[in-house]
Parts: sequence; structure tokens; C-alpha cells
Amino acid sequence: MKASEIREKSHQEMLDELEACKRELLNFRFQWQAGEIRNSAQYKQIRKDIARLKTVLREVELRNNTDHTKKKEE
Repeated sequence: MKASEIREKSHQEMLDELEACKRELLNFRFQWQAGEIRNSAQYKQIRKDIARLKTVLREVELRNNTDHTKKKEE
């Protein structure tokens, strides 16, 4: 998932996607401990997706706070 794809989503869709990725990571950890998964690259990809989602959510939050600050100054 690319950051540009994430930015096109609504705030709620981003939060839902983040929760889904966290659940997927948890399931992956359980499967890894049980020896069911051999592809460790998938773990890295899930972690990167979570980081991208959190980054974009933070950008949106900061942008919203900046907008509110500018309105208060005027």
C-alpha cells in the first residue's frame, strides 16, 4: 500500500485499515510461532503498512490543528 493510496481514503477508512493491519500482524505472529508461516517478508510489509497509515493519520491531524490555529488568530 502506497502513501498516496492512503491519502485518498477518508479518515474513518484509514482508521479501519489500521485496525485491520494490526489484527493481521497479531495473527501473523501467532502463525509464525506455530511454525505455519515461512515467508518472513510478509511480516515486514505489514509493519511498513502500519507505519505508513500512522504517518498519514498524523499528517492529517497536524494539518487540522494548523487550520484551527490560523482561524483563531484571525
